[in-house]
Amino acid sequence: MSKELIKYTLQIADNALVIGHRLSEWCGHGPVLEQDIAITNMALDHLGQARNLYQYAASLFNELAPDEQMQLFASTALQNKVAEGKPIDEDDLAYLRDSWDFYNTMLVEMPNNDWAYTIARSFIYDTYNHLFYTKLLSSADESLAAIAEKSLKEVDYHMRWSSEWVIRLGDGTEESTRRMQATINDLWAYSGELMIMNDTDKWALQHNIGTDLEQIRADWKLRTSAVLNEATLQIPADGWMHTGGKNGRHTEHLGYVLAELQFMQRAYPGMAW
Repeated sequence: MSKELIKYTLQIADNALVIGHRLSEWCGHGPVLEQDIAITNMALDHLGQARNLYQYAASLFNELAPDEQMQLFASTALQNKVAEGKPIDEDDLAYLRDSWDFYNTMLVEMPNNDWAYTIARSFIYDTYNHLFYTKLLSSADESLAAIAEKSLKEVDYHMRWSSEWVIRLGDGTEESTRRMQATINDLWAYSGELMIMNDTDKWALQHNIGTDLEQIRADWKLRTSAVLNEATLQIPADGWMHTGGKNGRHTEHLGYVLAELQFMQRAYPGMAW
């Protein structure tokens, strides 16, 4: 059971870590000072959620037998640590896994490009994330339910912030409307993976740990449609959706994220401040 629970926890944590890193790239580059500070604080919110989840996943990992630990990740750095009989911690899960051991959706690894792109990506994800964490409050896993309860106020703010910016840009100038519509069109094909049930999601649902993502889909469509209509933006037709991120298959963008995120630990293994 622990191996599946670890993977489920990592799916949630990896989404938080990667989008948190993407938002942190705006630090010092926001369009106005107030929003620069706001988006940096939201990046810290995501990183805090990721840390809580990684701590829990690491504790579960350390309870596994060594042979089970060796099977869970393909990362040589982690396998070497297991072979030495050392426990892992949240930093190891963030800095020592390779891209194929990450289970985040492709949406969150998409590059910032411009402010409209960042806003649209956050809006799609934040709307889902609010619904997801609300459902996770009822998880049979007390640790996940507690993390959801602790995170929900932050997630609620994220959703309101990104929704307001979608409306501001969508119903703004001709240029801002054009950019927002183009961005929504580009990112819509990455939205479906958030609510597609993979084997890990199905396992979590069967054990009353996770939630039925198909039920979230209907509420997500209602909320996103309401905001996009108010923003005078066209809602893209649901069609083919990118998938694979939750099963360890990613775009090239994640490689660049991890190269920057993990550089210091990879260059100086085991370093501590």
